[in-house]
Amino acid sequence: MEDKRNIQIIEWEHLDKKKFYVFGVAMTMMIRVSVYPFTLIRTRLQVQKGKSLYHGTFDAFIKILRADGVTGLYRGFLVNTFTLISGQCYVTTYELTRKFVADYSQSNTVKSLVAGGSASLVAQSITVPIDVVSQHLMMQRKGEKMGRFQVRGNLEGQGVVAFGQTKDIIRQILQADGLRGFYRGYVASLLTYIPNSAVWWPFYHFYAEQLSSLCPKECPHIVFQAISGPLAAATASILTNPMDVIRTRVQVEGKNSIILTFRQLMAEEGPWGLMKGLSARIISATPSTIVIVVGYESLKKLSLRPELVDSRHCQTLKRIFRETARWDT
Repeated sequence: MEDKRNIQIIEWEHLDKKKFYVFGVAMTMMIRVSVYPFTLIRTRLQVQKGKSLYHGTFDAFIKILRADGVTGLYRGFLVNTFTLISGQCYVTTYELTRKFVADYSQSNTVKSLVAGGSASLVAQSITVPIDVVSQHLMMQRKGEKMGRFQVRGNLEGQGVVAFGQTKDIIRQILQADGLRGFYRGYVASLLTYIPNSAVWWPFYHFYAEQLSSLCPKECPHIVFQAISGPLAAATASILTNPMDVIRTRVQVEGKNSIILTFRQLMAEEGPWGLMKGLSARIISATPSTIVIVVGYESLKKLSLRPELVDSRHCQTLKRIFRETARWDT
């Protein structure tokens, strides 16, 4: 099928890398601040037994806000910001892999599938230790503990105390599991995020293609790209949420077996236990995905090399877009 709308796909070789990384870090940080509370809520919902503490996403939001205030929704956030490094590694790997695969296939689906999976593999190798620590910090609450470890002393989560909690959690992980403890759930993370990323990109392009054929020609590309992103995120979330629940429990509860964790979850809560935290995951994914898609496309446009932006080279840019904006049949 030909690309009816000539969707502009800006590839790695067209970018000013310095601009790309500076704008990328700033954009990612804004997204993290806006959606982190729902990441925390999703983690707690997935770890709790049945509905022992929270009855859903909204109930958890209200209870955490009442008990701990706004800071309670941002436990572990400072540690989690280190995943900005893995985020930049993700986009770099994604773009470079697309460029590599383009030598063997011009199919946009194949390029997206391989690049998305490869990027997630690299990113998770960096992210898992950060996730392990931040998830244990997310579990800290007034009253009974939710995870394996409980920080000592004040749980207000402000100033030096926040870093003190991080050190305390790191020390407890080292004492209990050694260095391997920081990669607990690594395989489960790969089984969650590689399929999630590999599925997200093809679905994103699929939905964009379908919408492009339905929308009038006057409709800006950015509109159906912004709609395609959340649709792809919801699809990927539904398909990978069961593994995400198992991953969270392995990392937070210190489980050693994915299969045994799955069996225990099924025995305690049945099939619906595999969908725990799904609504919070979709809620956090929807606004962030819109920002990511719109922001990422805009980011690449802002990061174009000067000679491609210069009006004297507009014909070169048009030619590049014609060559790269191909949809596979």
